[in-house]
Amino acid sequence: MNYFAVLMEFLRDRGQFLENLRNGKYIEKYIIAFAVCSSLFLGLYGGILGSFSGVWQALASAIKLPALYLLTLLICLPALFFFDVVCGSKRTFWQYCCLLFASMSAISIMLFGFAPIVLFFRLSMNDYNFFKLLNVAILMTASFVGIQFFYRGMLFINDIDGAHKQRRDISVKAWLVLYGFVGSQLGWTLRPFFGSPGKPFEIFRNLESNFYAHLLHIISQFFTIR
Repeated sequence: MNYFAVLMEFLRDRGQFLENLRNGKYIEKYIIAFAVCSSLFLGLYGGILGSFSGVWQALASAIKLPALYLLTLLICLPALFFFDVVCGSKRTFWQYCCLLFASMSAISIMLFGFAPIVLFFRLSMNDYNFFKLLNVAILMTASFVGIQFFYRGMLFINDIDGAHKQRRDISVKAWLVLYGFVGSQLGWTLRPFFGSPGKPFEIFRNLESNFYAHLLHIISQFFTIR
């Protein structure tokens, strides 16, 4: 199977992909292609993230960034599926799984597109805090694109009518908030992705605080030194 051809087909005609998904066609083909391509793209971007702290950190981040998105998907997928089944959905577990993998692919493609820009800043300056903030902003932007696609896809494949749209709309948005919280905290648990220049290489760090407190700390440091 040409995984990249499947991905390009998805990019060029997402309407047809959603129609196939709603009808249960080519689900296995899509899931495999999306999983392979997104892992490669996320691995490339992760390698750039870790390159600030040497080769070992780059290799570790190239593995951990795809793992972050995959584990977030696996943790949150059962809640989405069973909640929708209780609400009357007729879609299968694998249809939901495929839509989430498609969303992950959309995120990975966005990050792949940003990779040359991130690499440029990595090679042209030595500001660690700026590099971290730049990548957090890019990761959040790419994730927002993937979430938007997932949200529209959910409405499409479930044929939500006017009578149920508001209730299902709220439930999908609530799940997306949960997905975001799980993903950000899991990323904090799997850190470091950037490493710390001048410090020994670490695969994982001790659990402490949370992602949001650390982000505020980075922002305050960034503006304090200027």
